[in-house]
Amino acid sequence: MPPSRPAFRLGLEVALEDPPEALRHARFGLLCNQASLDAGFRCAHALLGARFPGHLRALFTPQHGLFGEEQDNMIESPHGRDPETGIPVHSLYAATRKPSAEQLKGLDLLVVDLQDVGTRVYTYVWTLMLCLEACAAAGVEVLVLDRPNPIGGRLVEGPPLSPALRSFVGLHPVPMRHGLTLGEAARHINRSAGLGARLHVVPMQGWRRDLLWGDLGRTWVPTSPNLPRHEGALVYPGQVLLEGTNVSEGRGTTTPFEVCGAPWVDPHRLLRELEPVLDDALVVRPYRFRPTFHKFHGESCGGLYLHPREPHAVRSYRFSLGLLAALRRLWPEHFAWRPPPYEYEAVHAPIDILTGDPGVRSAVDAGAAPAEVARLGAADAKAWWSAVAEDLLYPA
Repeated sequence: MPPSRPAFRLGLEVALEDPPEALRHARFGLLCNQASLDAGFRCAHALLGARFPGHLRALFTPQHGLFGEEQDNMIESPHGRDPETGIPVHSLYAATRKPSAEQLKGLDLLVVDLQDVGTRVYTYVWTLMLCLEACAAAGVEVLVLDRPNPIGGRLVEGPPLSPALRSFVGLHPVPMRHGLTLGEAARHINRSAGLGARLHVVPMQGWRRDLLWGDLGRTWVPTSPNLPRHEGALVYPGQVLLEGTNVSEGRGTTTPFEVCGAPWVDPHRLLRELEPVLDDALVVRPYRFRPTFHKFHGESCGGLYLHPREPHAVRSYRFSLGLLAALRRLWPEHFAWRPPPYEYEAVHAPIDILTGDPGVRSAVDAGAAPAEVARLGAADAKAWWSAVAEDLLYPA
């Protein structure tokens, strides 16, 4: 009989039961959103406000806002007040993306409880990095209540971001799929970037690096409007690249990132071109869909549906690099790169800041075969795990 696994608990749940010293008497702000819930679907700000009456002084929100209302990039969320408590709500996806000294005034501590998705271009980790910078300057401590990496903590995909392509979808040299929890990423970035923030992390209990969201027995709560299912998070590291093209990444459907295509795509022809980059972990089938908004609104699109059959082995970044090559080779008269601006970057092409490597765009434009472009997604996993070794909190 296999040994029983320790009961899984989020950093939030651990901190509520046994508060760390940094939280016990602090006047604190909380960076959170609608996915910052406990096992009973109770909001972190309500739980922490009740556990420490009068100590919660402000809420801070990342991209998409407190309730995930805003759809796409550069659609900003307004500042406001929490309707139940009246405390201020500061948007960190507005005119600036870093908390101001005025917003941090009167706080001893900034608590962070966000569900990340394990992909470099998801902006929550960079919101956290900017908070670390601002809090270091203001003398405010930072406490991260850790949550799982929903796509696991073992696989790494893509080379580290090129420093020349630094943007709000990558502010530090991190691979596309990095294998870290948000708490581990905070520890690594704070240390390796020399930010100097007084950082504390409340680890989870019962999480291991080999566990995916589907192994946890918890309901997935959308972290943002276009990741309504945890299966979408598994393919997001690769399929997010389509945001840098004129091909639909499935926004406007009920399964964004799990479907993709365009009106000019022949699904069967595309699938044949992709045969060299297919494997048993990710089943890809011909598909048609009609987006209700965003790219090709109301038009019938030919494309693919992605099914993670072996979730622990899915390497979506490799697949999606091959997909870009296939689309360019088959339909060069239609396929195009999206021009800037994208996530507040007005100079570099969106595909370049997404991949973090202009070599991808060059290879695709040169007509390279899908397998050749897919090889550009290789990661030096040994070097990465060595670089982050002292920042890891959980066993393999």
